[in-house]
Amino acid sequence: MTATMIKEFRLPDLGEGLTESEIVAWKVGVGDTVTLNQIIAEVETAKAVVELPSPFAGVVTALHEQPGTVVEVGKPIVSFEVEGDDGGSGAADAPAKREPNLVGYGAVLEGSGRPARRARSFASAAPAVTAAPVAAQVAEPAPVVEPAHVVEPSPVAVEASAAPAAAGSAERPRSTPPVRKLAKDLGVDLAAVTGTGEHGLITRDDVRNFVGGGDLPVAPQELAGQAAAPAQGERETRTPIKGVRKFTAAAMVSSAFTAPHVTEFLTLDVTPTMELLGRLKASRAFAGYKLTPLTLVSKAVLIALRNHPTLNARWDEANQEIVQFNYVNLGIAAATPRGLTVPNIKDADRMSLLELSTALTELTDTARAGKTAPADLSGGTISITNIGVFGIDAGTPILNPGEAAILALGAVRKMPWEYQDEVALRQVMTLSLSFDHRLVDGEQGSRFLQDLGSILADPGMALAMV
Repeated sequence: MTATMIKEFRLPDLGEGLTESEIVAWKVGVGDTVTLNQIIAEVETAKAVVELPSPFAGVVTALHEQPGTVVEVGKPIVSFEVEGDDGGSGAADAPAKREPNLVGYGAVLEGSGRPARRARSFASAAPAVTAAPVAAQVAEPAPVVEPAHVVEPSPVAVEASAAPAAAGSAERPRSTPPVRKLAKDLGVDLAAVTGTGEHGLITRDDVRNFVGGGDLPVAPQELAGQAAAPAQGERETRTPIKGVRKFTAAAMVSSAFTAPHVTEFLTLDVTPTMELLGRLKASRAFAGYKLTPLTLVSKAVLIALRNHPTLNARWDEANQEIVQFNYVNLGIAAATPRGLTVPNIKDADRMSLLELSTALTELTDTARAGKTAPADLSGGTISITNIGVFGIDAGTPILNPGEAAILALGAVRKMPWEYQDEVALRQVMTLSLSFDHRLVDGEQGSRFLQDLGSILADPGMALAMV
């Protein structure tokens, strides 16, 4: 005879000993029937947004936390009603075997041969925080450190909940978590707002128009999905420091006050590299590949590192050792709506230019969508940040913790330059190299920067360094 039981799912450690995560959005509601490893929520760790799969197959009976809530690891976030066996078979009494899934937590689905249960109504569910109708993540393009084609945001698709609304209650207005946060901050009842988005979705503009005819100022943080527009009369806006920004702040402070930074600059004529870029784009071999100045600079960095391995290392304070990496995990700094991230390309030194181009495209597209996996944010050995896409010429980048060097690329500008004993209009760029002076001497950093500049000033020099 079968019976049912209530199972709680507690927030797991999503990697590297993280102690808390923020609930970004629920993908299910109370009364929904879910399958093993079905995505039930998006949570934001200190490093990335992670899709959380279900460890059980059953019916959702309660959602214990609201979107936007920071939850400690080990606390219950959702309850399920699952089928059990109250018979006397010994096999039924054995605990379910655990198998790893996307977050290292899950259970083997026992094949009972029974059909899936129908979705239950919200009225029959246990009292709990109910989720809004499931909304797809807002695909807002984030500024990424690589020049890219403009990606227009897709319309937000909203799926109606599979379960009917509770008896005697109206359907919850369709909106996304950032819009609900804005409405809450402005004191707006979404039930009174008419949605102009697809399928009646309530947008930020709908909320602002409801309050003040659309004339409310929009804070840059709100555009990034991090803070609401300030209400009229407010002189300041406060945004809690959490998630990626909190992690980044702690890491940058630790790096700045632990590693003795030195920054050197080199301004050079990169016209030959830009001409090579144009030829590669026009060639049949690179048709369909996305090539940018960052692609060629990344390849040049990997070539120059072969003669300067001290820049591809880390300082092990605990063991008082210098750890030399015999591989290159190339980090690319990216500005996303949730803060700065530095995903890295594993074993980039083994890649051809075509492979590197593909990897860079995938990395930037994933970062722009906010889907970078935690594993891709760890293990970097040297990093590049492209400040030139913002029109900046030079800077003093802070080292990514655990790395010996970081290179900042400035904007490529046409300007008068000495060329063949004459003054000509050339394409010029400034490179800014920061390094850890415990690992890299001034001479070593200077020679690396000089070799890198030689490759970019004359790409043929790469043949002499391979």
